[in-house]
Amino acid sequence: MKYQMLVLDIDGTLTNSEKKVTPNTRKALIGLQERGVRVVIASGRPTPGTRRVAEELELARFSNFILSFNGARIINCGTGETIYQKTVPASLIPEIYRAALEHNVGIISYEGDGVIAGTPIDKYMELEARINQIPIREIENFPEYITFPVNKCLMTGEPEHLAQVEKALRGQFHGVLNIYRSEPYFLELMPQNVDKATSIDRLAGSIGLTSEQIVCCGDGFNDISMIEHAGLGVAMRNAQEAVLEKADYVTASNDEEGIVQVIERFFI
Repeated sequence: MKYQMLVLDIDGTLTNSEKKVTPNTRKALIGLQERGVRVVIASGRPTPGTRRVAEELELARFSNFILSFNGARIINCGTGETIYQKTVPASLIPEIYRAALEHNVGIISYEGDGVIAGTPIDKYMELEARINQIPIREIENFPEYITFPVNKCLMTGEPEHLAQVEKALRGQFHGVLNIYRSEPYFLELMPQNVDKATSIDRLAGSIGLTSEQIVCCGDGFNDISMIEHAGLGVAMRNAQEAVLEKADYVTASNDEEGIVQVIERFFI
């Protein structure tokens, strides 16, 4: 079999519009693992937000992996061990906070199994908490509160405005942070040199695979790096236009079980 690893984004890719893995998709992915193919989740979600999906796919039974925080953390589901992680430099947290206030956007990060908001909680922050099924709370003095390592910060706002903020912050933090939107209303602020492709490459090398043996499936802006890097880059039919343009193959939408189509076409 040419392809030995299938890497899946969660939202808009693996799950349907109801944020659920369909029974057919679950059955196909468990069957794929039973044949020895690696199945990996690569998501912008925080680690707690990936656990339910990982359990549904039985990743622990097959010692497969989660790449959470857009690849800033890699976890072996079989052992529960964090085998790699990279964090936002602590010295940059005050500057990130000031930038959020200056551009009038929301700012959040993550503590344990929850979301912490440094600005008043908006509808996009509530969406992030709801998607991940974790609580959210507003804190005082965001820069002073964060005395622990964080894998990413996330800014929230209206899509058109956030597109302009993205351009400004890429200039401001050039060379020290990796900045991109995972959704039109989510702006990810990541450690430098961290994206899904980089982490997938690190993981693949550790288990003896090359990029040519990997299929990556996604729908969002933060999936472009892994779609371009993979031996086969797959976009969902519902993907952002920029993602569709980069894909080697376009499958059915997440509501039409596009992942099942990928498995049947390229792995069976």
